[in-house]
Amino acid sequence: MNWQEVCEHPSLQDLPFKIELDENGKIIMSPAKVYHSFFQSEIAFLLHSSLKDGKTLTECAIKTSKGTKVADVSWASSEVWAIIKSQAEASVTPEICVEIISSSNTQKEMADKRQLYFEAGAKEVWMCDEHGEMSFFNAQHPLIHSECVPDFPLHIDS
Repeated sequence: MNWQEVCEHPSLQDLPFKIELDENGKIIMSPAKVYHSFFQSEIAFLLHSSLKDGKTLTECAIKTSKGTKVADVSWASSEVWAIIKSQAEASVTPEICVEIISSSNTQKEMADKRQLYFEAGAKEVWMCDEHGEMSFFNAQHPLIHSECVPDFPLHIDS
């Protein structure tokens, strides 16, 4: 399957799962817990409040070299937004991609996803664990804080 087929398939509508595709077009589904939704909305709100010249997105489908991955939260500059706003999956990766780490995610899986976002053009990838602890990365190494949003909190209170 390709991402457009997934988006239009009637039996895949309104599922309570996050859906992604691997490099072979195989559907990967993972359930989200309530804390996941909370952190997703808080991070989206904080990004929207901090960065004005662009768009904050949730559940943004991104075309990568290993299938379609869906960033829990992302931020796209006005330039990137103009390119991707009508696409089923972003052909240009938003500058910031954020993943809320679930208990089912492995460190390898998250490292692989970070690498895919960077290969596709992300400037930073952020991770939020199930306790609200934030980690920030650029393509070269972990960061003490975000360089794109230096005042972004290191911890999201729940």
